[in-house]
Amino acid sequence: MMQALRQATRDLLGLEHPAETPERHLAATMGWLCRAQDVGPDDGAARMYHLKTGWGASYPETTGYIIPTFLDYARYTGDDTFAERALRMADWEISVQMPSGAVQGGTIADPPTPAVFNTGQVIFGWRAAHRENGAERYREALVRAADWLCAVQDEDGAFRRDLSAFCDAPVDTYAYNVRTAWALLLADGVAGAGKYRDAGARKLAFTRSLTRENGWTAKNCLSDPVQPLLHTIAYTLQGMLECAANLEDETALAYVTTACRHLLATQGRDGALRGRYDQHWRPTVRWRCLTGEAQTAIVWFRLAEVTGDASWVAPARALCDALRRTQALTGNPDAVGGVLGAHPVWGAYGAYEYLNWAAKFFADALLLELGFPGAARAG
Repeated sequence: MMQALRQATRDLLGLEHPAETPERHLAATMGWLCRAQDVGPDDGAARMYHLKTGWGASYPETTGYIIPTFLDYARYTGDDTFAERALRMADWEISVQMPSGAVQGGTIADPPTPAVFNTGQVIFGWRAAHRENGAERYREALVRAADWLCAVQDEDGAFRRDLSAFCDAPVDTYAYNVRTAWALLLADGVAGAGKYRDAGARKLAFTRSLTRENGWTAKNCLSDPVQPLLHTIAYTLQGMLECAANLEDETALAYVTTACRHLLATQGRDGALRGRYDQHWRPTVRWRCLTGEAQTAIVWFRLAEVTGDASWVAPARALCDALRRTQALTGNPDAVGGVLGAHPVWGAYGAYEYLNWAAKFFADALLLELGFPGAARAG
């Protein structure tokens, strides 16, 4: 009890935890994600653990892209129990897929409403599950989801309908949906015959039209597009990078590289970034968005791979090291191995919460740091 209290006090004050090896932190992160799957009555992953209210309900969106991480970790460790867990998640996603083929916004405890971004993220999971064992049910679910996305996409490539009932940014489109474009490109390799590839390419082109020469993409936040979260900035950068690599789009790749150089200029000596940025790439808050940091580390590792510029590796490793120092490896068993939404814990993103998607992205970043070739390339 005293150990858990000391841990909570440390997080409230924004103090650091002792950092250990990437392997140790990766194992702890995956252990926490297993706990998130086990705490509920179904095979989805709980959205979060809140320090005050406890565990949340299973979250279809993020469970979807956690699936590839579990399959990667199974291959990395040789432990097939993680692959078994991943397939249970994929089957659960089929059981809650909406009749239209869409995936709902919010958690399973919320009234189901279709959401473009969430649907794209679960496609990553069904694709990974299909690649794992070839089961037709995963391909069928993926096709239904991708067909629905094509049906609600506008001619100019944008998604303006069925965005989310859980985001309140006053914009007509969310730029970070370019990550859904990446999902469509991958879906095309399973069953699209060019249809989904065209939809993904049109969405990438639309996102490019929102992007300035300094790499800044407008209309890009859950709540405040004037100073977007690093989380949604990184969603957009990863989506653009992977679409650019898939489509050999040099313009999109140049935008991502330029944006990342601006972010790199704000990296502190401690390796950390900040939680929100403005259009001139100036930090607007002092707290950290840990989810966004993990995502940015992934983008930097992948930039090194895609461009051949190894100078991105050192700052990506520094980001991972900064994240390790925010993660508790002892104490409250519901928190050990989890990744907070913000640091300090009261920061204005996922305050007082350990988020399952923050853990997923940290695991992907650590796998890349350890040189595992499959990590983060499939969602």
